[in-house]
Amino acid sequence: MFLFLHREEGQGLAEYGLILSLIFMIAIVAVFFMGGQLSSLLSSIGQRV
Repeated sequence: MFLFLHREEGQGLAEYGLILSLIFMIAIVAVFFMGGQLSSLLSSIGQRV
């Protein structure tokens, strides 16, 4: 009787969306804080070549 009141069809999609958004935010923060180091690393590699 109460089985039809509890629907979980879109729950999996919402969870995947939250996980992807969390990974995206972590990547943006990592690039923001480590961007200077990455730039200097690529610059030094470019000078050696």
